[in-house]
Amino acid sequence: MESKKSLDILRHSAAHIMAAAVTELFPETKVAIGPSIENGFYYDFDRTEPFTSEDLIKIEEKMKEIIKEKYPFICFSIPKAEAVKDFELKGEKYKAEIASQIPDDNVSMYKSGNFIDLCKGHHVNSTGELKYFKLLSVAGAYWRGDSSKEQLQRIYGIAFFTKKDLENYLNKFEEAKKRDHRKLGKDLDLFSVNDTIGTGLILWHPNGVLLRNVIETYWKNFHLENGYYLLLTPHMASEELFKISGHLQSYSESMYVPMEVEGKPYRVKPMNCPMHLMVYKTKLRSYRELPIRYAELGTVYRFEKSGVLHGLLRVRGFTQDDGHVIVSPDQLEEEILRVFNMAIECLKTFGFNDYKIYLATRPENKYVGEISDWKKAQDSIEAALKKTEYEYDIDEGGGAFYGPKIDIKIKDAIGRLWQCSTIQFDFNLPERFDISYVNSLGKKTRPYMIHRALMGSLERFIGVILEHYAGDLPLWLSPVQIAIVNINNEEQRGYCKELMQILKNNGIRVIFDDRNEKIGHKIRENIIQKIPYIAVVGKKEKETKSVAVRERGNKDLGVMTIDNFISIIKEKNVPGINEL
Repeated sequence: MESKKSLDILRHSAAHIMAAAVTELFPETKVAIGPSIENGFYYDFDRTEPFTSEDLIKIEEKMKEIIKEKYPFICFSIPKAEAVKDFELKGEKYKAEIASQIPDDNVSMYKSGNFIDLCKGHHVNSTGELKYFKLLSVAGAYWRGDSSKEQLQRIYGIAFFTKKDLENYLNKFEEAKKRDHRKLGKDLDLFSVNDTIGTGLILWHPNGVLLRNVIETYWKNFHLENGYYLLLTPHMASEELFKISGHLQSYSESMYVPMEVEGKPYRVKPMNCPMHLMVYKTKLRSYRELPIRYAELGTVYRFEKSGVLHGLLRVRGFTQDDGHVIVSPDQLEEEILRVFNMAIECLKTFGFNDYKIYLATRPENKYVGEISDWKKAQDSIEAALKKTEYEYDIDEGGGAFYGPKIDIKIKDAIGRLWQCSTIQFDFNLPERFDISYVNSLGKKTRPYMIHRALMGSLERFIGVILEHYAGDLPLWLSPVQIAIVNINNEEQRGYCKELMQILKNNGIRVIFDDRNEKIGHKIRENIIQKIPYIAVVGKKEKETKSVAVRERGNKDLGVMTIDNFISIIKEKNVPGINEL
């Protein structure tokens, strides 16, 4: 009952029950697909009228009626041609299309009450086994994820075996809605997306650029301190580069169509690694130079289906926190441990202290390289992990086709796991690009290669940070750290400008709210903007060259000198200090 497989079966059954309820309430609706997913289930429907929140309540009530009847889920098989014909006669064109593409002569069907669906299964024994569920939302989704095809309506839901699990999820769901980075991004004026520019492409506003700049500056300094060379590579390259790397052959569905440049095809890059290897190949390398560590905040472009795009968390153009390390075989374990410790230090700096760590091993069938090399790489990775203080799980067969890897998932403030850091070994690209170094005996030798990302993509990481802190970013990350507000615009304007310049000269990000509004209104609006400190200036503060300070969380720190205020800010304005 507690296993993931059992939960998947329950949720898949819930999707069928929901589809049965929808077609009973709204007979004109056509059904598409309805799988279980990591966080529940959904079903896609073709209906002219949009589903409303009131409709979801009606569908839930109808589902309860179907559940009460305890209809058994009955599996049967019919010839494919018969299934296609039956679906076409009913006007169920999506089911007919799916059935026609099944390679077998017969297809599997499931019946529960009056509802019959094309389905491989599995299901619970009867509708009566679904007790604890909730419909959550409606979203748009293209048929087959293709924006040129029909726009469908996707109803999401959740189901559990126990009432407690459902209640816990719904509490977390409501909290997650408050923390939605898309809402926070709009409220705090950080970023936007515009269909005229293109879905999945982010417009960064001034405050968002300030936030990015803080993170990028930290990232660059952190890498320089840890022995990395920073690179900067083009946004596009000749298609020939991606033929050599193999991306064109195995990753083309995620790459954008070529553009012609002087008669040759070019592509916007989906990865940075081929270009980093071309930098490595610009000269002969000695074993004395290794390890060579390259890092780049490189912008890449990948075609993601519109149905999966989600604010900053899933985009089509993003900046990858990318790094590639070229090592000799005997350096592998030490370097993996070094990269792992870097990743943990980076995550802790941003306030993430709880992790799930996985060692992903060789896939059973699709992989490159010799099994003996895989074993050596996996043993080195595991030996490195054993030297850390962290527990880890084995993800059998979860490695990339080109090598084993470590995945680090962070737990946020409300317990959600996010994939961020990854450390991947690569047998493939060193061979494809024929990279080498001269060993101590003067012979050319093939090095090993490590791909690694500490944050993942900058866009996604910022989305996670916003949700983790619910927008209340720690002082060092806040785009605006202090808002100066004056009680009387004319009388204190000069002093406020002087104060602002003093704070700027001390490296503090500050604004002066000089609007002709009442002081209470200005304070409230800057609180809504989640600015860590508000410096209130009135007649007394001007005369004594002081400020009245309010700290986020409605804390009144009282009146203090400018120097004392600057000391407080500097003490807390340090990466990793996240009291706010």
